[in-house]
Amino acid sequence: MLTQRQLQLLTYIHSYVVEHQVPPSFEEMRNALQLKSKSGVHRLISGLEERGYIRRLAYRARALEIVRGPHGGPLADFSTEGPAAAAGSGANAVGRARPSSNIVRGRFGAGPRATPVSESGSRSLPLVGRIAAGAPIEALLDQSTAIDVPGLLLGEGEHYVLQVSGDSMVDAGIVDGDYAVIQRCETSENGSIVVALIEDREVTLKRLRRRGASIALE
Repeated sequence: MLTQRQLQLLTYIHSYVVEHQVPPSFEEMRNALQLKSKSGVHRLISGLEERGYIRRLAYRARALEIVRGPHGGPLADFSTEGPAAAAGSGANAVGRARPSSNIVRGRFGAGPRATPVSESGSRSLPLVGRIAAGAPIEALLDQSTAIDVPGLLLGEGEHYVLQVSGDSMVDAGIVDGDYAVIQRCETSENGSIVVALIEDREVTLKRLRRRGASIALE
């Protein structure tokens, strides 16, 4: 059984995917449901996921997929008359989201080396610790756990994985508990999402902004 808000969000996501072929952003969902903050959207999505109506897809931005209709049945169970139609979209059949890489790039010390690509096309990357999407947290280095990542999502060079703590990067499709795949590089482009190492001790996940001779983390 869904709450009214959960039903509104589920219907809106479905109609948005049909029209745009990708799920809506957290900000678009917040505006459609007239919520005060994106944390309310996160709670609704978590509730839908726990009840088996949607699932999050790893290594993708806007990574939401509808699993079943609002009454627990097939996706055809959706009606275009309802909350989503009022939000400005509606259709008769669901589309699938286009694959989109959710890789974030940055620097984190020397960085561990990734293992070679396996026969299945995936690479086993070390999970070296947690990273804050918010206030910096102490850097961890524990390579006892590895995560398999599809090779198609990786570029050249060394990669490793950090688990995200906090929700300050939800606009980029990165939420608490996500795994960020980090590519070690010497430079970062303005506007890119990076791992910032602070005083050689703490790390945080932020968007890099160059402002003249200064650098800001947003």
